[in-house]
Amino acid sequence: MGSFSVWHWLIVLAIVLVLFGRGKIPELMGDVAKGIKSFKKGMSDEDAPETTTAKTVDHKADEVKETTRS
Repeated sequence: MGSFSVWHWLIVLAIVLVLFGRGKIPELMGDVAKGIKSFKKGMSDEDAPETTTAKTVDHKADEVKETTRS
């Protein structure tokens, strides 16, 4: 009684296809994937912002000194 058979899943799939259409599902999954990627990027940015920022600032400071010497 508690488990779903193959027929139940086929009916659910048919209803989803009718509601969203064939074109909307890949578009929806693409949006979900973009959201996951940006979430992971945001989490990795929070882990080490001090080390990357310090190196970038030092590097740009060196470039500014070199351009002012010329």
